Amino acid sequence: MSQVSESLNPAELVYLVGRHFIYTYDNGWQYEFYVKNETTVDYRIHSGMVGGRWVRDQFVHIVRLDEQVCKISWDEPTGTCVSVAVNLAARRIHGVVFFPDWIVKDPKKTVCYQNDHLDQMRVYRDAGPTYPKLVVDEFATITFMEKLGRDDQTVIACPPAELPPGYASRRN
Repeated sequence: MSQVSESLNPAELVYLVGRHFIYTYDNGWQYEFYVKNETTVDYRIHSGMVGGRWVRDQFVHIVRLDEQVCKISWDEPTGTCVSVAVNLAARRIHGVVFFPDWIVKDPKKTVCYQNDHLDQMRVYRDAGPTYPKLVVDEFATITFMEKLGRDDQTVIACPPAELPPGYASRRN
């Protein structure tokens, strides 16, 4: 067994930075993810409870667990907490999302380009209720993956509805 290393050392995340992938959870929800750099991601949600939502420049914590395996975790302004383990070699993901109760009761409030609505997201979060949390614990398969450059603002630059037909159904 290879030695497991946990690190935020940028040199250890070279395999991940610039990686763009589309994945589908076993429950059918489809997401898209771009690792901009060692601390920032962009993502788009194609389907699921908050399908249509997209976010840029989300601060994240990334740890390298093993060769081509990492964990990416973050806390959103909505109060949603997310942690995904990504195994690029196996093209598998395990994600856990902790949705606050206010999102469960009205998920459409978050379906927007979050960056333009940060203050409103915080207002919704602070108004709550934040508890109980809906825990979505699912495996996913990476269906499309490519290596792009770091800090590319064009990778995730529009909502899912503005993408060309067949964009999210690409396979490689």
